[in-house]
Amino acid sequence: MLESIRIILVNTSHTGNIGSAARAMKTMGLSQLYLVDPVAPPDGKSSALAAGAGDVLANAKIVSTLEEAVADCGLVVGTSARSRTLSWPMLEPRECGEKLVSEVARYPVALVFGRENNGLTNEELQQCHFHVCIPANPEYSSLNLAAAVQTLCYEIRMAHLNETRLPETEQEYPLSDDLERFYSHLEQTLLKTNFIIPQHPGMVMTKLRRLFNRARPETQELNILRGILASIDKSVKNKE
Repeated sequence: MLESIRIILVNTSHTGNIGSAARAMKTMGLSQLYLVDPVAPPDGKSSALAAGAGDVLANAKIVSTLEEAVADCGLVVGTSARSRTLSWPMLEPRECGEKLVSEVARYPVALVFGRENNGLTNEELQQCHFHVCIPANPEYSSLNLAAAVQTLCYEIRMAHLNETRLPETEQEYPLSDDLERFYSHLEQTLLKTNFIIPQHPGMVMTKLRRLFNRARPETQELNILRGILASIDKSVKNKE
């Protein structure tokens, strides 16, 4: 089960951090490492700091965008500080581990880490269903990348060890790629009805993304929403 949980590092600038993150993963039993547009691919320094986790490093998948890395994932959690202009559904580290473990049997799940200096962009965070924040010392909250990976991977492992105590859930959720198609469809429909004005779109789609990520519609519910949008599109076309 742990081998199906993805750890995704976005635009990592120091190759040594990639190796240290791989080591942190392996100590907790995780092996699926994705690298999104790293400044440089893993090298000798990565291998040295990976220590005995060279297999995790060797099997790391390098992709161009976060969207590509999570396209088939049913649950995506992004690491973030709480101070964002537009708040997103937040998880504590323990909740994060439990949620990832409880859903990984049904589809791939992912935990996303951002750049060493400034984390994930708002656009990248919007591709996540939830955000997780490590409640570090507020007077010195600077965690390096490998330490953050280690902390959250520990919570995943503890949730895995206690999984028999967790309640079973029967809901089927859409994959990230399905949600992106829904958001694209929603935006196009709102443009057709003039609810969104192209010259002044504002933050309508960002706020709608937040709403639907918070609500987290099930697959059947998303299909209903797509059907509603299709009926609106048809009505608009007939009026034209």
